[in-house]
Amino acid sequence: MAKPTTARFGKFRVFLGDGGSPIVYTSPCGFTSKSLTLTKNLSEVNLPDCDDPDAVAWVGRDATSLSAAVSGEGVLAAESVEAWLDAWESVDSIPVKIEVEFPAKTITWTGLMHLATFTTAAQQGGRATANVEMQSDGELTRVVS
Repeated sequence: MAKPTTARFGKFRVFLGDGGSPIVYTSPCGFTSKSLTLTKNLSEVNLPDCDDPDAVAWVGRDATSLSAAVSGEGVLAAESVEAWLDAWESVDSIPVKIEVEFPAKTITWTGLMHLATFTTAAQQGGRATANVEMQSDGELTRVVS
């Protein structure tokens, strides 16, 4: 059995863009976990059996929209807190780039996202933490290189 080719934690990167021209992307410090969720919204319709109208209908589904979300959590790093706060305070969506680097290829998504949630917390005896959630604003473009 062949083993899968995988990407390590440090090769899954989330970058925030500065909005300049050209856009300069930087990766916020502090994540200890992160995720990219790609969602396809569907509409449903019952598909009747024309030969047997009393048969239970199967459900047909059509894609209506695509969406993406990035979430991450980790320590509240002084190097990144202002970038997160600036993104949260922005009335406009911000440029974002997500990369997953494998040994033989890199998959990159770029587009605009809103920082929907920025949560900080701390417990006695521990470090301050941060939790973020971003939602896509329009299309994310995928490139494989």
